[in-house]
Order: sequence, then C-alpha cells, then structure tokens
Amino acid sequence: MRTVDGRVAGRRGQATRQKLLDCLSEMLSSSPYRDVKVIDVARKAGTSPATFYQYFPDVEGAVLEIAEQMATEGAALTELLEGRSWAGKAGWQTAQELVDGFLEFWRKNDAILRVVDLGAAEGDKRFYKLRMKILNSVNNSLADAVAELQAKGRVDKDVNPAAVAGSLVAMLAAVASHQKGFTSWGVKQAELKPNLALLVHLGVTGRKPTR
Repeated sequence: MRTVDGRVAGRRGQATRQKLLDCLSEMLSSSPYRDVKVIDVARKAGTSPATFYQYFPDVEGAVLEIAEQMATEGAALTELLEGRSWAGKAGWQTAQELVDGFLEFWRKNDAILRVVDLGAAEGDKRFYKLRMKILNSVNNSLADAVAELQAKGRVDKDVNPAAVAGSLVAMLAAVASHQKGFTSWGVKQAELKPNLALLVHLGVTGRKPTR
C-alpha cells in the first residue's frame, strides 16, 4: 500500500486510508456524488484534507478504489451459477438463487453502483470496465449454460447464447437498480423475486419452470 507520492504506508497510514474510504462510502449513500468534497470526507474521518491527498489524488480517485473493491467482490457472483443444473426443479432453484444473490449484491452496494453507472454512462472507461467486470461474472456463466442446453438439443439451434445471456444480465441490472421503484407500481419485494426468476428461467431454458 503506497501513498500518492510513492511512499509505503505503514499500519497507521493504512488504517487512516481505509477510514477515509469507509467515510466516503457512507457519504455516498446519503449525498449525491458530485456534492461530496475532500474537506467533508476528511472532517468525517477526523483528519485533514492534506492527509486525504496523501492517499488519493481526488474524490474520484478514492471512489474508484471503492469501486475496484466492490467489483472484485462482484466477481464472486459467478459462484451462483457454477456447476448448477437448469433441468427440472433444480433449474427453478438455480434461477431463484441467481436472482436473490444478484438483487442482494446490488442492494448492498447501491451507493457505489450508482456512481459506477453514472461514470459508465458518461463514457468514463474506468467505470465502464468495472461495471462490465461485475456483469461478466454472470453473463459468461449464463451464456455457457444456454450453449450447453443448446448442445443437448434442449434449446433451439437458432438461439444466440451470448445475446440471450447479455439481455438477461442487462435486465437483472436494470431491475436491481430500480428495486425501490417497484413499490410505486404496487409490486412488493417478495413478489418481484419469483417473477424475475421466472423470466430468467424462461430466457435460459425456453421453458416454464418445474416447481
């Protein structure tokens, strides 16, 4: 762990650096990204702006650090699909657990994901790559699942596995980022999950699930 000027940060320095990141994460959950200033993060962490600049070039640099950590955690989403079956009742279970894990990850990281989405939408390649790192953890596994079913003759040969997987992942991400908005449509969280899982199951297998 090094400071901006290349010096190795000691144990206390690393603790201070992490505290700054934790305070920034907390502030992002209650304030618009553009409104967060270095002086406010430093004050919340009980230190000075000069100390902040020892570890990060600016707020955006610190946000990218948080996003990197989050994207690394997001890569574990692939575990929701590894070695899982899409046949019969097991397939319905797989779809449900994928939806549950995906929505939970988005809820847990809602604040930083909003910033990542904003940066990606504005064309910032750094944020775009982080967003794709998270989505690819599910996209690639789904594409493999569709291709495997296709090879066994269970999915129509005209289906494009990558297109189906990409569409499903884009849907999951859009729904996950809009979870709070569903209540205004009269949809409860408990109702959202099984219906989203139904769409995922239909998308992968082309069939209604066996429950």
